[in-house]
Amino acid sequence: MPTLCLNSSVPSCRVKGWALSIQCGSRLGLTAITTSLSRPQVLRACGRVALIFFTLISALLAPAITSAATEPTPSQSPSPNTSQQTSIDLELRQLLKNTIEESDSFEDQFDAEVWLVSKQEPMRKFIKDPQQRMLLLRKIHRAATLAGLRPEIVLALIEVESHFNQFAISRVGAQGMMQIMPFWKHEIGHPEDNLTDIDTNLKYGCTILKHYLNKTDGRLMDALARYNGSYGKYWYPRRVMNAWEKHWR
Repeated sequence: MPTLCLNSSVPSCRVKGWALSIQCGSRLGLTAITTSLSRPQVLRACGRVALIFFTLISALLAPAITSAATEPTPSQSPSPNTSQQTSIDLELRQLLKNTIEESDSFEDQFDAEVWLVSKQEPMRKFIKDPQQRMLLLRKIHRAATLAGLRPEIVLALIEVESHFNQFAISRVGAQGMMQIMPFWKHEIGHPEDNLTDIDTNLKYGCTILKHYLNKTDGRLMDALARYNGSYGKYWYPRRVMNAWEKHWR
């Protein structure tokens, strides 16, 4: 029988009637070829060996490949928060639309949209609920505008005074978001006013700040110091202006 000898030191295996010696080790190599076969016959024999080899490998790897293909990847698995996030975004968009249309202290709806969109993001740190956030921004803009103040300064002042806590009460008794002292209610003859009501608190606070701004000929730092009761010192005005610079300008 014709023989293809790959390595005389290892046993032969028969493929389709041909006796083939396959070198065992880390790689398949031909060390010597002594055969009476023609070149095409040798190539066909090698092709049969290769076919058997790859068939065996495919059979061994098929279960692993099938398992890997059916296992969901991170990009295929839907995020559990995707539908919730989409719902929140749609709700926020509708809320923003309603708030803009109801805002009566802006010159037009475009101004309302620009201002509300730019301020709702920093406000998110203090007010988590989108509806409450938009409502509060609209109230602050209206109160500040009616008093002749820049709404951004009022936002910064409220951040320093109460962090937008409607029910904040200081150790000296100041109440609400803009920390109004209760004696003002008696000064103006409205002892029944609730200073933790947002609209009432904003009306008091913006009126007081505007009064001090007029009294100081428009010098905002002096007006803020008077508002805090620390006239002549500027640590409080600097805190307000730092908040304005960081979040509200």
